[in-house]
Amino acid sequence: MLNVNQQDQLKTAPSELKGKDFLTLADFNQNDILFLLEQALEMKKLQKKGIPHPYLSGKVLGMIFEKSSTRTRVSFEVGMIQLGGQAIFLSSKDIQLGRGETVSDTAKVLSRYVDGIMIRTFGHETVEEFAENADIPIINGLTDLHHPTQVLADLLTIYEHKGTLSGLKMCYIGDGNNNMCHSLLEGAASVGMHLSIASPAGYEPNLQIFENAKRIGQSTGSQITYSASPEKAVKEADIIVTDVWTSMGQEAENEERMKVFAPYQVNKELCANAKDDFLFLHCLPAHRGEEVTAEIIDGPHSVVFDEAENRLHAQKAILKNLMES
Repeated sequence: MLNVNQQDQLKTAPSELKGKDFLTLADFNQNDILFLLEQALEMKKLQKKGIPHPYLSGKVLGMIFEKSSTRTRVSFEVGMIQLGGQAIFLSSKDIQLGRGETVSDTAKVLSRYVDGIMIRTFGHETVEEFAENADIPIINGLTDLHHPTQVLADLLTIYEHKGTLSGLKMCYIGDGNNNMCHSLLEGAASVGMHLSIASPAGYEPNLQIFENAKRIGQSTGSQITYSASPEKAVKEADIIVTDVWTSMGQEAENEERMKVFAPYQVNKELCANAKDDFLFLHCLPAHRGEEVTAEIIDGPHSVVFDEAENRLHAQKAILKNLMES
């Protein structure tokens, strides 16, 4: 059981988080995100000490997977168990959504059975439609446009290793028009981090998301920049982030992407432009020898396995604060 000090540390969520959907990081302000990170750290300490923290006893999370996953499925399922609840895995083959039932009907039905839904899918409009029609919290486990749960874990990892977020420079190198880059834009801007993006022409971030992140950054002191030059973007970076060059659903483009992104590989020569104590992050799975060399991802600057572990703790903070009675 928790003692009084631990109970004080895990304060009740701000009322505006209870029952809220978790679709993009742009929906949460700096205080919300920092609150979630602090709670994630406290629950991580409890888990490491073997202290039960069953905040979601009796609660059930429905997990819909139209895209396969290792880290998302395991971290959400284990997270619910550690919080005293349960999780139900639902692939598109298991539910009527994959046989033509509308998203709105599925959302309304599942709202009668479970206490929250996590969805990992293709089109972002799917999670938006779920949220519009459900009366329980909807969590975006990944869409082609956003990956907010991963980036919350990234922020948690940086916060653990650097002790702060505000004012740090993060550099993202690779495909700017992907879900990781978009959520990094929103996450960095919301917490006052600077973000420099380097990607080839034609692979720039979604303009609306980019401009919105710059707008958010005006209130937090965040500076958001884009360059086609990876050397320029990575200069004096505290954190370097990359992702696979070919995401799920883009396999037909793989050969062309290998050529276009070759100058954007994260390697020893490129990282020499960053600060001496830079951190390297990758959401995994990684393709060693493509977007990153083995000496970087397996080297002393890499925190990718801390980052992977922190999916569990960050998501527990999301689950607790959205679903707790």
